Amino acid sequence: MCMLSTEEEKFIKYWEDKREAYSSSKSKLLRGLPGASMLGLPILLLLVCVYLFFPDWYTKISATSVQTFAVVVLAIIIFIICFAFARMHFRWEMNEQAYLELKYKQKKNAPVSKL
Repeated sequence: MCMLSTEEEKFIKYWEDKREAYSSSKSKLLRGLPGASMLGLPILLLLVCVYLFFPDWYTKISATSVQTFAVVVLAIIIFIICFAFARMHFRWEMNEQAYLELKYKQKKNAPVSKL
């Protein structure tokens, strides 16, 4: 028989406490925004800096209008939001799967009581 390690027992207790709170879409989005922002904001910052500080160069090189710039900024913001939610949803699913596997292992190893 294989018993659960202390790390596995700690994870089971942690996930039983947090799984409901972390399952909501709002929680997934808010918890994922910092990481997704670290990915998307440098791109957005670079575009804004080029657009503001080198407008002649920007229009010469890109040959785009102001509306195109707004669409690109909007696309990056949408990317940040979608990536934040998808990343945290994936992490929640992985934790949930690990939790269910550990609970099954715990149930399987529990002594059978005779009635």
